[in-house]
Amino acid sequence: MRPLDENETVAVFNKLHKFVGNNLKNIVLESQAHEGPETNPGRYCFRMQKNRVYYVSESLVKRATNVKRDKLVSLGTQIGKFTKSGKFHLTVQCLNLLAANAKHKVWLKPTSETKFLYGHSLKKDGVGRITEGIQVNNGVVVFSMSDVPLGFGDAAKSTVDYRKMDPNGIVVHHHADIGEYLRMEDDL
Repeated sequence: MRPLDENETVAVFNKLHKFVGNNLKNIVLESQAHEGPETNPGRYCFRMQKNRVYYVSESLVKRATNVKRDKLVSLGTQIGKFTKSGKFHLTVQCLNLLAANAKHKVWLKPTSETKFLYGHSLKKDGVGRITEGIQVNNGVVVFSMSDVPLGFGDAAKSTVDYRKMDPNGIVVHHHADIGEYLRMEDDL
């Protein structure tokens, strides 16, 4: 497990900034999460292992130095992975981190939750509420009406355009959802 280099850090921060905006400082400087046996886990950092990026406390990183690199499978919370072409993609495991710091949110009606959890993009007729100020291609976190995070994606329409569009128009392009834990069990 190694720290990210400069290019990797820029790619990770750009992708996270798309979803959390200025709340990125909350992720980098302090965290609400707690892992490991210590009561004060210290600062959190990003580490890379086999093209996968993890969000982990520094105290847990120090403890992991006792494990051989080839024997270490995972550490902390996986937030994404780099493709062979060098692009960074967020994975569904980072959903709790995004949901706690999300800038743009969409809430689904109960009737359309299943469609979204099967990997379909979100249509206007399935939206219960939407935050103001969303622009096209902004990162959006999708919640149920009871504020349970379900997934995330890119905004297909701005909030202004959303109000004018027909009910079958796509509002959010699907990226990841919690249904992937069942659909892609072997790949995660």
